[in-house]
Amino acid sequence: MAALKERIAADVVEAMKARDRLRADALRSALSAFSYKRAETGKDLTDEQELEVLRKQVKQRDDAITEFRKAGREELAEKEAREREILAAYLPPQKSPDEIRAIVREVLATLEPGARSQGAVMKAVMPRLRGEADGATVREIVLDELRA
Repeated sequence: MAALKERIAADVVEAMKARDRLRADALRSALSAFSYKRAETGKDLTDEQELEVLRKQVKQRDDAITEFRKAGREELAEKEAREREILAAYLPPQKSPDEIRAIVREVLATLEPGARSQGAVMKAVMPRLRGEADGATVREIVLDELRA
């Protein structure tokens, strides 16, 4: 998805022209993260690596929002939330809880009754939902299904 990186780079220029500093800064941070990852790997990033870098950027914003709210810094939490929204818009759509539940049930049907632990189910489910579902949401659904 070199197209992803190109799209973000074009959107940085657009945001700068529109004088949308927050958007430009958020997108620049993503481009910077792509550059760091490229330097780390020593080669151009694959589509999946670019998505992984972007997911990490979104996750960092989530963590920052939590920490700022704990510290009573709502204005900083709001800034991080807006940046998170900007970056998340470039990720593929997330699966709904019902779609996740269907996959979890499908996996549970294939596992031996004795192998139905949270860890075993998560290990089987997460590769199928890579990038399409938040791990915490998947864990809640897995636990719910295991209790059922």
